[in-house]
Amino acid sequence: MITKTARNIVKIDEEKCTGCGACIIACAEGALEIVDGKARLISEKYCDGLGNCLNCPEGAITIEQRPAEEFDEAAVAQHLEATDVEDKLACGCSSATVTQFEVAAAPAEKPQASRLGHWPVQLALVPPTAPFLKDADLVLAADCVPFACADFHRQFLGEGRALLVACPKLDDFPAHQARLNAILERSGIKSLTVVHMEVPCCSGLVYMARQAIVATGKNIPFREVTISTRGGVLGD
Repeated sequence: MITKTARNIVKIDEEKCTGCGACIIACAEGALEIVDGKARLISEKYCDGLGNCLNCPEGAITIEQRPAEEFDEAAVAQHLEATDVEDKLACGCSSATVTQFEVAAAPAEKPQASRLGHWPVQLALVPPTAPFLKDADLVLAADCVPFACADFHRQFLGEGRALLVACPKLDDFPAHQARLNAILERSGIKSLTVVHMEVPCCSGLVYMARQAIVATGKNIPFREVTISTRGGVLGD
């Protein structure tokens, strides 16, 4: 017989949940999974009730106190050993789904010059004091975007713009959040544009950016652009 006692545990509002996967990344115990496009608590004993998953960009997760199984640290360790993030993030991410489609032959054109004006570009490697960040219009792009969007350089790079790339699914989310917070706080950027893929888990990058702006307390102009898996601009 399972004994239940009143304690703090997560509550998910399925009406608000978009299945973006931000909570999955944040949950170190693996208590949450994406099931049928929604975040689900798969076992009460995996949830410590501390609320790391409250990073939900839609506000779909809260903490409530109710009768629940006790948190079981040993069970969590066994669960984590048996699963990985790819199993939990079944959200249709382009990089996690084997897909092949027809590609139209492109007309012969004169090669275009790169508009990238600096290195590094990986968020984890860029120091907050990098000179190319000072007073720049910052573009934060998901790793897959430049590969999908053939016109990426012309549309999003150029004079006065700095580029950072990251993957909210594969990267160390808390570390990247802290790095982006520091960059926005210390660089004096003029605006922030987030370019992400259309799959739900990629919206974690939008959440990261918005949280960084809030953390600075500054009124930084923000723009969000969504790219389809075929490379088109879906929303701006």
